[in-house]
Amino acid sequence: MILQAIGSGYIYGYTVMEVTGLPSGTVYPAMRRLERDQLIRSHWERQSIADAALRPPRKYYKLTRGGEAVLEASRKRYPLLAKLTPEEMQDV
Repeated sequence: MILQAIGSGYIYGYTVMEVTGLPSGTVYPAMRRLERDQLIRSHWERQSIADAALRPPRKYYKLTRGGEAVLEASRKRYPLLAKLTPEEMQDV
């Protein structure tokens, strides 16, 4: 579900939590493992952007080619996953 969310454009941790309905204690450790396994990569936004928005900097995530391949394999293995839209993920 996390790869599906990131692949759908929910690219920072809080939005992944919102769209999947998973708690931070699940999402952030999972994203660290996904990054360790090179399925996603991350980068911090510039401090000036965060300052302009009056908030802390966000860490953005993106699927790697390997992550895209794993997501596609998961969609084939679990057809329901491919049909889940971000709105439906919240109901799971």
